[in-house]
Amino acid sequence: MSTKQNKKYKKLWLGILFDAIGMLSFAIPFIGDFSDIIWAPVAGWLMTRMYKGKIGQGAAVITFIEEIIPGLDIIPTFTIMWLYTYYFRKSPKSKRVFLK
Repeated sequence: MSTKQNKKYKKLWLGILFDAIGMLSFAIPFIGDFSDIIWAPVAGWLMTRMYKGKIGQGAAVITFIEEIIPGLDIIPTFTIMWLYTYYFRKSPKSKRVFLK
């Protein structure tokens, strides 16, 4: 595997880990919701470190909101961001220019 591929899958595994940490608040009733107060800003910051630019900043805001609101921890935002980045997002190279 190339270095680029290794980096890609390292982000996937980190994302799954961070999503699992975010879901831990369901394991401890009442106390878990208070842990979200600490985890939400940390998760947002981690998202900006993993994905640079405006995309990462936007994802960080969504991650923060998802983690801070009780009951939404089930949403795997890090994994969704990885899927968006590597499978659904169109790169600038894929734009085609049609000449008339």
